[in-house]
Amino acid sequence: MNQYKPICMGAVPAVGHSAPARLCPMPIPHSQPVTAERVFAQRFSATRRGARLARLLAGLQLVEWGHPRGGGVHDTVTSVVAELAANAVLHGRVPGRDFALLLRHDDGRSLVRIEVSDTHPARPVPVAPATDEDHGRGLVLVGALSTRWGVHDRVGPGKTVWAECALATGAGKPS
Repeated sequence: MNQYKPICMGAVPAVGHSAPARLCPMPIPHSQPVTAERVFAQRFSATRRGARLARLLAGLQLVEWGHPRGGGVHDTVTSVVAELAANAVLHGRVPGRDFALLLRHDDGRSLVRIEVSDTHPARPVPVAPATDEDHGRGLVLVGALSTRWGVHDRVGPGKTVWAECALATGAGKPS
């Protein structure tokens, strides 16, 4: 015996009947336009191999999303992923902890958002390296390739470094 009473959704019981009407689906109005947002999320070991794998899997995901290798969006996003993942491994590494990569392909805003989270509390600081130094240009490159980037706290220890890249090649930075 069913202990639950059915709920009438969009139908009214016939006059004179005490039994509830059958369930019938009602259309749900959309108050906001539906936008396509595709997401890729993965955790990686905080090693050079993990940073390389993050770049390779981001590239594969971009191909799945319709951005072929050698295209402007593919090359820009994979370069930004490579730099942020390398920073997470070299500067944000905490022994025994991973880093996370999140890609959001947002058709509504016409951008790809890249987020790399690690457990180190120190926030990255862009520097102006000397011309003879072979490191220190990662965040400068991220700033040049992305429309905007930044850092925010995350749930738990550490921070998330994010960057947004335009889907239209040649869109450039906003003025």
